[in-house]
Amino acid sequence: MFPVLHTDRLVLRELTVNDAQAILNCFSNPDVLRHYGQNSLTSLDQVRLIINNFSKSYEEKCGIKWGIELKGQAGIIGTIGFQEWSTEHKRAEISYALFPESWGKGYALEAVNKVISFGFQEMELVRIGAIVLTENDASNKLLTKACFEKEGVLKKYIHQNNVSYNTYVYSLIN
Repeated sequence: MFPVLHTDRLVLRELTVNDAQAILNCFSNPDVLRHYGQNSLTSLDQVRLIINNFSKSYEEKCGIKWGIELKGQAGIIGTIGFQEWSTEHKRAEISYALFPESWGKGYALEAVNKVISFGFQEMELVRIGAIVLTENDASNKLLTKACFEKEGVLKKYIHQNNVSYNTYVYSLIN
């Protein structure tokens, strides 16, 4: 059964096809994608396939993705999860994206802290990593607040819209 997580203000729950339009709106928004390292999503069919792949990843224990919802309000305000989850090596990489109208309200840090706790306690991870574009000031500050350690730079690691970007590599060790 998919784990539902609760914080003071948020519910982290499984993404469903009912979230497809919101995900398309988010991941076709240039402001969101500017520092995300992903090309724009273009269709609801594409998003439905991605949601299906999230479910498969969880079943196969190689990834997990939650929708972030405000308590008492229907509809997601973003996504968060782990990819590159290795049960053998007890590690995963965290990623998150919030819709622009939810930026600057502390929701990302609240969700990140809850997912980190779940990763260490329930998934028995030893290492949680993060890869962030060097230009992404907000995410770099958030990871520092969440006690991640900056380990180094991966040069020209992400290629988006015909441009190569350097990234920072972060880790949090249990």
